[in-house]
This record gives sequence, structure tokens and C-alpha cells, in this order.
Amino acid sequence: MAMRRPPSPAPRRYRVLLADPHVRIRSEVRDVLEHDGRFDVCAEAADAVAAVDDAVRERPDVCVLEVHMPGGGIDAAWEIKSRLPWATIVMLATSRDPDDLFAALHAGASGYLLKDMDLSRLPYALADAAEGKAAIPRDLVGRLVEEFHDGGPRRRAALELAGKQLTSREWQVLDLIRLGLSNREIAERIYISPATVRSHIAALRRKLSLPDREALIALLAEPDLDRR
Repeated sequence: MAMRRPPSPAPRRYRVLLADPHVRIRSEVRDVLEHDGRFDVCAEAADAVAAVDDAVRERPDVCVLEVHMPGGGIDAAWEIKSRLPWATIVMLATSRDPDDLFAALHAGASGYLLKDMDLSRLPYALADAAEGKAAIPRDLVGRLVEEFHDGGPRRRAALELAGKQLTSREWQVLDLIRLGLSNREIAERIYISPATVRSHIAALRRKLSLPDREALIALLAEPDLDRR
């Protein structure tokens, strides 16, 4: 009697949060993903606050966040990644600005996709990101390679600070200090208490071997760090 082959395992399905201020974009992306069969859109949001709330409630596998949505897609990425560290973050953008790309990767994103891409490729890009691969357009990968080969200020600053093994939240606080925000403003921006902000600043000072906040601000004001 011939042996029957065991049935192939069903492909994994991913639960996806979509956050974009434009209803049409969300509808187009949802249709493409759900038609693919590997994705279930579990929530949609139009701004960063709603995206964070939906992510915490629904606990999606993949979060697709528009970079410049109200409240800031990068800020939403920081917050979601801090609360759901296993979640895959992929940014949607109209901009090829390398500053946006680096900010997204810094916030923990695994992908940075452009809205003018062929949407039929989107499910494959998201599946790659969910499986631990980078989902970045080829021309932007070229910008990354240039940045890390040219020995410029951004590369030097990234290597200096990454070597200190900062946590994602410490990186976030560091960025907000660089923007000149007070402890209270930082706390309001990232939904933590001022006391927690002070604890993060103390950890930054210790890891960067700095005596006080003023020294930290002075370090961030140096040209090499200001351009990271």
C-alpha cells in the first residue's frame, strides 16, 4: 500500500495593525494583504495615539505605520516597540529622506517602504520583515551602505553610542533631550513619568561617563553627534 504524503503545513498568518491618516491608503493596503491570504488586519488607526492604543490592545505581529501621520509615526514606533518588543515594525513613507530612514531604523523598524511601490509586492516585503529580514528599497539600501562606508559624522556617532549598549528607551530619551525638551515634556511625549525620565537620564550619564545633564547636552551639541 502506497504511503500517503503528510499534508503541507498551513502557511503562518500574521495579524497586522495598519496606521495611516488616509482612509484610501488603508483600504488599498488592507485589500492587498487580505487577498494574499497570509495576513489578517486586526486594527486600523489614523494617528500615532490610536496606533499605540490599538497595538497594546490587539498585540499584532506586524505594525505598518505611516512615518508622518499625526502624532508622528516614529514616536509610535518607539512606543510600540518598547511595549511589544516582539512586534515587527514597518514604516510606510513618501519620503526618501535618509534622516527619516535612519530615525525609523533607530526606533526599531525592520522595514521602510515607499508608498509609490508596487502594492502587489507589499505582502512579500512584510513577510520578509516578519521573518527577520530587512524590508528596504534597493536605492535606500545604497544610502545605508554609503553612510557606513564613508566614515562620516553619522557613522562615527552611531558607533560611539551603540558601543555603550543603550536601550531603545534610552535612545528615545537621548533624541528628545537633543531636541531641547524638558523632563516633563519628554514624559508627556513618550507616556512615562518625569521620575522615570530622570532614571533614564541617570543611566545615560552613567553609560556615557558624564557628570550631569549639562554635560550630556553639551555632548549632544557637538557637530558629529548633532548630525547622527
